[in-house]
Amino acid sequence: MKRLKLNPEFFYRHLAVFLLMFGMGCWFGYDGFVRYPATPAAELYEKIESSKPPEGFQLEPFKRQKIQSQYGFTALCLLASVLIGLNLASVASFRFEFDDSGFVWRGKKLPISDIKSVDRSQWKKKGIVKLLLVDGSRVTLDAWHHVGVKEFEKLLP
Repeated sequence: MKRLKLNPEFFYRHLAVFLLMFGMGCWFGYDGFVRYPATPAAELYEKIESSKPPEGFQLEPFKRQKIQSQYGFTALCLLASVLIGLNLASVASFRFEFDDSGFVWRGKKLPISDIKSVDRSQWKKKGIVKLLLVDGSRVTLDAWHHVGVKEFEKLLP
């Protein structure tokens, strides 16, 4: 039996984006929780705006707003990293094996004849094939996520 393997290019690209989002979340978090609160408002204004504050400008509300912005950026980046990480873990944990006579899905060996229908509408453009099995379950195979999908697609009716 041949097993679908995680596409290394897919894995490394998504891992890089996960790390980037996580790193940016930590950076924004450090600014919002540590650096900005410890910096005097006038100095923070000068660092961010690269100029002296205008006469009579309210610096404390400016500082509070910038700290709140850092909290928001922290939350967005960390949420993005979690979602990307969960998707990557899901794709990496996907198990599918096949040979000329059938395939193993969810731990069960099934014959090719257990495929009720094959949706190839996204095959040419995206390398995605969707299977509807006789028991009603659906299997989506994506050639960008896994190496071996192209080989299996040739066995399909």
